[in-house]
Amino acid sequence: MKTPNYHDFYQKALIPIGYNDLLALKEYGTYDCDSPSTHWLIAVEGEQLPQSNIYFHWKVSIYPSNVEGDFNWKRPFYCSPIMVSIDSAHELACSLVTSGKLDQLTAISLQEKIS
Repeated sequence: MKTPNYHDFYQKALIPIGYNDLLALKEYGTYDCDSPSTHWLIAVEGEQLPQSNIYFHWKVSIYPSNVEGDFNWKRPFYCSPIMVSIDSAHELACSLVTSGKLDQLTAISLQEKIS
């Protein structure tokens, strides 16, 4: 797996994982009991295209993290499809932040994975 480009990694503020999201996270098997996750880290990530000019596509990723923001980049909870516009990625990240604050992030993410 390719190491992420943290130069173009724009993280939103950490969001405490709500009760319903925590239950769902445990059901998905992505919860690590040895390093319990207490927060969501939502980030817009740039992926540089292989061409002579510097050009990026964007995705939004959600990682379970601890209160300090430590997370495993190899195990995202969710990654969006690639987007051409950083504005579209930012808009999606903001809507996911709202869902996380409402304790509905796992329901939204699962629905997007099924679609």
